[in-house]
Amino acid sequence: MEKRKGLLCTFAIAVVSVMLDKLFPVIGSAVFAIILGMILNQFWKIPSDFRPGINYSAKKLLHYSIIALGFTMSFAQVSQTGASSFPVTIVTISIAFLTALFVGNFFKLSRPLKILVGFGTAICGGSAIAAASPIIKAEDDEVALSISTIFLFNVMAVFLFPFLGHMMGMDASQFGLWAGTAINDTSSVVAAGASYSAEALEIATIVKLTRALMIVPACIVLSLVEARRMKQEGQSVQWKKIVPMFIIWFMVASIITSVGLFPNFLVPYAKLASKWLMAMALVGIGMQVSFKQFKEAGAKPILTGLATWFMVAVSSLIMQYFVL
Repeated sequence: MEKRKGLLCTFAIAVVSVMLDKLFPVIGSAVFAIILGMILNQFWKIPSDFRPGINYSAKKLLHYSIIALGFTMSFAQVSQTGASSFPVTIVTISIAFLTALFVGNFFKLSRPLKILVGFGTAICGGSAIAAASPIIKAEDDEVALSISTIFLFNVMAVFLFPFLGHMMGMDASQFGLWAGTAINDTSSVVAAGASYSAEALEIATIVKLTRALMIVPACIVLSLVEARRMKQEGQSVQWKKIVPMFIIWFMVASIITSVGLFPNFLVPYAKLASKWLMAMALVGIGMQVSFKQFKEAGAKPILTGLATWFMVAVSSLIMQYFVL
């Protein structure tokens, strides 16, 4: 009962976010949710009895949204096209992490912020950031900053990639592979692919799904790195906290879908549930962040995101034209 008011509040704003998503699908409900939450936090003194529900949305509903996402990802669906794009995916993910860490170090960004920008650019935008943030114990403002940074380049990519693709004379297969490996949010991949051709859309979507599946091994690796860091610093390693249970359940959900135990007709509903839960969670996060924190961070996160995104896009092209 004590969470009811806060949950109703985050749900109401999530409704607005999803409605805006239908009008502006390139931006997406996740970005609208976090921005609306921040605006509300800026101009409304949130009552104390709303806080338990808002905190629950920001933490627990975030976990449930990732688990629901697992039911929408089948290994079998992406095996053929995904296998051919796998080398490019691995290289671009590695380069994204290395660039984010190197440039982030140069700008003296916090460790969680560097990792989240790299994670979001490397794998699948907001979903990857949501999955990684509890593992590295990121603050709400770091989550908000990283999602906002990733969003900026998603929007740019929708308009820039098709133009550059035509300018370079890329066929549908080449463009689909490029868009699928170098644009991080699914909605932006779909928008860019659709504006190029129907074939490019199909290839880009499958490549993107393959890339999204990397969220599982990436989170496991991140958990092991976090455990090693804690051990080196003399902290006790609690594996239940290092490898969150929601990641385990995400893997179980993906396996259930992959082996055909989860009915196909329920997949769209799982995707819808993940979208709504993610929106409510990001509203909760946004309601604990102020614009002042963005102002204090300045241009450094954006420049880190730009450098990471540029290196991913270029490395994907190099792999296509000179390696594969």
